[in-house]
Amino acid sequence: MSKSVLSGKGVTKVFGLGDKKTVAVDHVNFKFSKGELVSIVGESGSGKTTLVKMILGLLSPTEGDIYFMGKKRDIRTRKQKREYWKGIQAIFQDPFSSYNIFHKIDSVLMDCINMRGGSHLPRDEKIKMITEACGFVNLKYAELTNKYPFELSGGQMQRLMIARIFLLKPQILLADEPTSMIDACSRATILDMLLQCRNEVGMTIIFVTHDIGLAYYISDSVYIMEHGKFVEHGTADQVILSPTADYTQRLINDVPKIHAPWDFAKVASTVSAQA
Repeated sequence: MSKSVLSGKGVTKVFGLGDKKTVAVDHVNFKFSKGELVSIVGESGSGKTTLVKMILGLLSPTEGDIYFMGKKRDIRTRKQKREYWKGIQAIFQDPFSSYNIFHKIDSVLMDCINMRGGSHLPRDEKIKMITEACGFVNLKYAELTNKYPFELSGGQMQRLMIARIFLLKPQILLADEPTSMIDACSRATILDMLLQCRNEVGMTIIFVTHDIGLAYYISDSVYIMEHGKFVEHGTADQVILSPTADYTQRLINDVPKIHAPWDFAKVASTVSAQA
């Protein structure tokens, strides 16, 4: 059996108190193995992103424990967090809130090399590594140098976040809708490159998405999340082809069937009912 690199027991996050209390993540258990590609699927508000932020250490669990490389995680100090982040990184859906507005792109990418222990490398070697990483996501470093991230488009900023992953090569990547602002043609290429990165370094990739079709296409295993709980999990074939939860079945039924005939009468009756 593959070695577990990340797991959680009873992980819970509660916001607010009393009548205003909201249970965003409700006593979830998970176990992810080295080199595994996992998808966490659910609609907006299901608790996916809150779970990711707890795994990353940006939010503290209200209850439960998270284990990293077989040991209970302890990231109470800044030094411990920085060490933890060497092994686990994230790409977020909203790139606009993912950068320090005072740091130029050169600094953002150089920090990635330094974090991996490459601070001793000659500057020319670092520039070569950065240029290659940018090229993976169809960015030209020569056009980015001396700029700030906010000078880029949303899609370019998301590409830049992915370029950071090619430099960092963490043990675990949390990808929260990582290609939401990237055009469809480039999306498949970047996903293939992430898979190539997984194969090269044994990276565990955890995709967070509402797209159950994408989850089936790329994943070894799938976790279905509803109202802060995992209602179903298993291999991609088990979950998608033989779902047991009503919620999973509804997500599958909501996927557009390109070759299925459209029932325009049904559409018209729905529109009339809403009028």
